[in-house]
Amino acid sequence: MTRSLTLLLTCLFATTTARADWFEALKQSGDDRALYRVLHAMPKGGDLHNHNSGSIYPEDWLEIAMGLKDKGYRIYTKVRINNCREYAKIDRDYLLMFRNIDGFEYDQLGECERSEHVPIEQMSDAQKAGWLESLVLDDPTEGRHEFFETHWQRMNALYTNPYARAESLIYNMRGLAEDKAMYLEVMVGVQFARRPDGSLIPPQEMIDILRERLQQPDAIATGVTTRLQFMVLRFTPYAEQELRTLYGLAVANRDLVVGLNMAGREDDDKGHPRRFVETYRELRQKHALPLSIHGGEVDEPNDHVRDTLLLGATRIGHGLNLITDDELMLDMRYGPYLIEINLISNLLLEYVVDYTQHPFPEYLRVGIPVALSTDDRGMWDSTLTDEFFVAVKEYNLTWDEVVLLSRNSLDYAFVEAPVKQQLRERFDRKIKAFERRMARSGLAKTDKFPDTRNFICARYSFCD
Repeated sequence: MTRSLTLLLTCLFATTTARADWFEALKQSGDDRALYRVLHAMPKGGDLHNHNSGSIYPEDWLEIAMGLKDKGYRIYTKVRINNCREYAKIDRDYLLMFRNIDGFEYDQLGECERSEHVPIEQMSDAQKAGWLESLVLDDPTEGRHEFFETHWQRMNALYTNPYARAESLIYNMRGLAEDKAMYLEVMVGVQFARRPDGSLIPPQEMIDILRERLQQPDAIATGVTTRLQFMVLRFTPYAEQELRTLYGLAVANRDLVVGLNMAGREDDDKGHPRRFVETYRELRQKHALPLSIHGGEVDEPNDHVRDTLLLGATRIGHGLNLITDDELMLDMRYGPYLIEINLISNLLLEYVVDYTQHPFPEYLRVGIPVALSTDDRGMWDSTLTDEFFVAVKEYNLTWDEVVLLSRNSLDYAFVEAPVKQQLRERFDRKIKAFERRMARSGLAKTDKFPDTRNFICARYSFCD
């Protein structure tokens, strides 16, 4: 080895060690508040696994809902049950408190059922508190069933409203900007949007509404580059047709839409991955489209991750039970596939009982590419910073591992190559400047402690 090479390696080792020293000292101090402040201030890459409708905090949904009257919409919410229906006609949705409906749907109800609803802007304080609580998973008795079978059904008219969809994107981007993230790849719906009279808005018109909203100054001012994924609900009888429709719309709008996703409860066997193999092969006859598909979000061994890769996916959402497939674990080391990790989601939906059961650190440390993401942070009452805090606190991540997670979220993004390169360069500049600042002087003691949400405060007890 030449003297110059020895000197270079020595300098590189010294730089890496110095970069890590401050972070190791911070962890060893046991000061969770200080650790959280640093992880909040740290530049981050992107959020690759983000359901837009599940990522908006309840108070923001309420603000959005209140503003829909300016667009000509009347939103009503259910605040009581007067047993208006005969037993045989009672369905699950009828029994849901705080289910939101449009004015055209309200007008079709009988007098008794109308008496169960109030205009959303006329809720009492107690009703408003119940409405807000109904959209977050904040009780130990709630879990997977509450999330999948009531949260989305309650949203109803908000989920299908075109302006609520568009406005909520901006709230989502602002939240990630607060967390110092620079890229968002978000799952959105573009079908079944309705006008105030109940008539359907064509999906392409809905896409144009989203595109126009993302071009407004306040959206650009967030500094968060945003691209869309369309999502297919996998277990419905018409999923193949929905897949064909959304695939075509994505291909026709590649300036904004970068990929396709499939979601829905994997313990519903009607949505198993192999159901869609032939449909994807048919679609790829004419066009290629990046795929990030939920796979392995179950608490039992099966072949869903393997079969999801067979569909053509290059990113796997959750991938919890990959750990049960030894051969595939070996095949996925060092790429080209990435697992989108959602630590808070997996705990609250009880796919793991505690974090010692989660395979994330094994994936990370055997070389399977992973990135942290938030999934439905509005319904968890959490943030992207919270995901990083959980990862560091539970798995003793090194600083290099923390940085790698953000780099992976950009390296495996579906955004167009020139923009991806700009994002990588921007992240590298920001993270290097942050490292120098931390090694030299750290955060200013006068800096305000960041706002925190309920999940992190309830679990780790370091909030004010």
